[in-house]
Amino acid sequence: MPNNVPKKVAIGVGLMEFPFSGAASYWRWVDLCEAGGVDSIWQTDRLVSPTPFLECMSVMAALAGRTRRIKFGVNVLSLAMRDAVLVARQCATIDFLSDGRLLPAFGIGSPLGPEWKTLNLDPKTRGRKTDEGLEVIRLLWSQDKVDFEGVHYHLSGASLSPKPVQPDLPMWIGGSSEAAIRRTARLGTGWQAGPETPAQAAVVVAAIRAASAAEGRPIDDDHYGAGIPFRFGGADDPALAPLFDAYRKRTGRDPEHYFAIGDAEAIVARIADYVDAGVSKFILRPAAKGDDEIMAQTKRLIDEVLPRVAARWPKPAKRRPVTQAAE
Repeated sequence: MPNNVPKKVAIGVGLMEFPFSGAASYWRWVDLCEAGGVDSIWQTDRLVSPTPFLECMSVMAALAGRTRRIKFGVNVLSLAMRDAVLVARQCATIDFLSDGRLLPAFGIGSPLGPEWKTLNLDPKTRGRKTDEGLEVIRLLWSQDKVDFEGVHYHLSGASLSPKPVQPDLPMWIGGSSEAAIRRTARLGTGWQAGPETPAQAAVVVAAIRAASAAEGRPIDDDHYGAGIPFRFGGADDPALAPLFDAYRKRTGRDPEHYFAIGDAEAIVARIADYVDAGVSKFILRPAAKGDDEIMAQTKRLIDEVLPRVAARWPKPAKRRPVTQAAE
């Protein structure tokens, strides 16, 4: 059954591991995205890693200072691994200093993540701790004094100022389990897909719509997102082999049903598959390594894909205020 047509398709870009030779190359890439009309920049969350990986909240703060137009977010922050009060303060500060450009997204963290063992954390508590943390964050963003009594958090008269600039700071939730669907319906303002194919995303979007309607707080049709690796080239490109293997190992699925590979038309076609599933916000991650390759792939995305997306899914025209003719 076809889903409602999304109001606006927006294309952001994202990174998982740090693929650049150094900070200067990273900032050249950020500047390219800012100048090229990319909607947003996203950083995957990872606290410990044997490979180079930027800490997500530090990246958000740095992007707030470096850029003036582009939005930025975390895809997605593992809240069970952090203190929710600190996260609420960090998000509010970054949103305040960036004049409302932060896009927070939260999840419970993969049980396969190395952090649980390395940091001696209990993955069995991650769902309950995340639910409490989301409630704490929501209260701190919206109330002047917060009292909260839970299993993991105990607050008495907690306050946070300045509040986020966005009056209703987005709180997108990741995950496709039944618990994640309930969490999104009860606390979230949007949903961010992970490794789901278009067909799988469609099932989750439908389930969230039904659950959020039952909660009496329907989620905007425009607030469903997906992260997709992309590459201009062929599926036999050597650079894709390790990414394909990692995806198969993690999900047991065929990566060619998930990755966007080929020319600009093929990449837009994969975006369209997700749009048909009810998704309208995208994080496209360049499947590339090295400064030159990352820059080249991103520039082609800007030059070839963004114009096609804008033509196929034009933004709704802004209503102009009605003015009375001078007497």
